[in-house]
Amino acid sequence: MSLVDHSAFISPEFLIRAASEPWELQGVSRLRHRVFVDEQHIFVGDDRDQIDKTAIPLVAISTLAAEPAEVVGTVRIHEPAPRIWWGSRLAVAPAYRKVGRLGGELIRLAVSTANGLGCSEFHAHVQLQNVPLFRRLHWEPQGVIDLHGVRHMHMLASLSHYPPICDPSVGWSTRARRS
Repeated sequence: MSLVDHSAFISPEFLIRAASEPWELQGVSRLRHRVFVDEQHIFVGDDRDQIDKTAIPLVAISTLAAEPAEVVGTVRIHEPAPRIWWGSRLAVAPAYRKVGRLGGELIRLAVSTANGLGCSEFHAHVQLQNVPLFRRLHWEPQGVIDLHGVRHMHMLASLSHYPPICDPSVGWSTRARRS
C-alpha cells in the first residue's frame, strides 16, 4: 500500500461557523500562534489575553471528502460594553490566503453574528495592509493607532451590509475561488 502525501492539497470547500468542538478550539490556538507569534512576531510566546475568556471564536474549516478537516482561518468577537462589539485576531493560514475569500467570510460571520446579538456598533483594529479588504466590505477608517508595536487602523463596520445571524454555529459553506 502506498501512502499519498496530501500536504499540498488545498481544500475546495470550507465551513464558516462558530468554533465549539475541542479540536476546533485547539486549531484556533495553533493558527493564532502560527500567525501572530511565529510569522508576524507581534507576540512572544502566546497571543492569548483577557478577551479570550469572553470572546466568541469563529472559524474557517477546510474539508476533506466533505468532512471538517482543519481550522485554516479564525477571528474572535466580543462585547466589551452593551451593544458595542469588537472583532480581533483575524488570521488565515498562509496556504489559504489566496484560495478564497476566507478573511471576508470570517468578517461577514463576525459582524452578522454581533448584529444578531443586538450590536449597534462593530469595531476592529486592522493591520494597515488589510484596510483595503475591510473598505471593500463596507468598513470606514476611524484613525491610526499603534498596537503591540504595529500600526493599525481603527475601523467601523456599516451594519446595514451585514444581515443578523442568530446562531453562528450553523454557519455556511463556501467554495475556493477558481484561478
